[in-house]
Amino acid sequence: MNILCASDSFKGTLTSDQTIDLLSRAAKEVFGPDTQISGVPVADGGEGTTQAVVKARGGSLVDVRVHGPLMEEETAFYGRIGEDEAVMEMAAASGLPMVPRDLRDPRKTTTKGTGELLKAILDAGIRKVSIAIGGSATNDGGMGFASALGVRFLDKNGQVLEGRGEDLARVADIDVSGLDPKVSDARFTVMCDVTNPLTGPHGATYTFGPQKGGTPQILDQLEAGMENYRQVIIRKFGIDPNGTQGTGAAGGLGAALLIFCHAQMKSGIETVLDLIDFDARLTNVDLVVTGEGRTDWQSAFGKVLQGVGERSAAHGIPAVALSGSLGKDYEDIYQHGIESLMTTVDGPMSLEEALDRAQELYYKGAVRTFRMIRAGMQIGQ
Repeated sequence: MNILCASDSFKGTLTSDQTIDLLSRAAKEVFGPDTQISGVPVADGGEGTTQAVVKARGGSLVDVRVHGPLMEEETAFYGRIGEDEAVMEMAAASGLPMVPRDLRDPRKTTTKGTGELLKAILDAGIRKVSIAIGGSATNDGGMGFASALGVRFLDKNGQVLEGRGEDLARVADIDVSGLDPKVSDARFTVMCDVTNPLTGPHGATYTFGPQKGGTPQILDQLEAGMENYRQVIIRKFGIDPNGTQGTGAAGGLGAALLIFCHAQMKSGIETVLDLIDFDARLTNVDLVVTGEGRTDWQSAFGKVLQGVGERSAAHGIPAVALSGSLGKDYEDIYQHGIESLMTTVDGPMSLEEALDRAQELYYKGAVRTFRMIRAGMQIGQ
């Protein structure tokens, strides 16, 4: 028996590495000490993506001093995974958890730190960059990001704007003459699983603004500003950001990456699986075990279970999942290469208890999973 463990982290309780260790112990208990076990951390392009890719590729984390969403000094990081390749998360520099709840106002936040993080990567001589853009605190259209790379956003009087959400309405011109020339020499892949345009009822502001502290009045103000920003882009570059899916991601950072960096938008989980060379890891594997904290209808849309299940099925390898809990329409994941689902909880309990006992419950769930698989093997014989 040759088993590959490829689970997402269980947010707040278990890391991907811990799931690999617990699955390995459980597999040897059920199938014996000669069982071949390998493991690779997996993420879907959200929180933890950089660490997962660095671990899988044997890379290193690099700290960078940047400005946070409120222009405070912060330490962000990126992952160097080769001489000329890096992976980064915008949430490490401009993430929502970095802003206290009582200070959340998307008019005041900026993506400048994300631009500073990318500039540090380029200054290090790296020219192939994968960027995860989930979990932002911002709604500035990527102005702060682009400003850090040398783009100037000007008001009607020719004054340079700082690049916060509230500046969107004041943009009258965009000067790209100072854009860092290293940008044109680089190749950028953006991990993005949302298709929202920059503006409109399903755009950046109205879709994601409420979770960033936007009241209805604030959202109307920001949407008017974002539409102004869009019109300036159309006049200046002849490109309508609304014509490309995903430009509304991360408060419009997707649009800035498209316009100023000519980045390619790609599924987060597919990008991660390519970065960790997942298909090659399936060689001679008999079974894949994956999982996540909660499996529901969303799991079939760009999450770890969908990506791992489909890649495994393409190689004719069965995949099963061990998840913390199941939610609405969890069965949808069966259409994406996952043969069976097991949960870690083994009886009625509060969420607090389940979280406190996460390692114990995961191990017991892994044993149950492997014993069921062993029973199936015996039937087959």
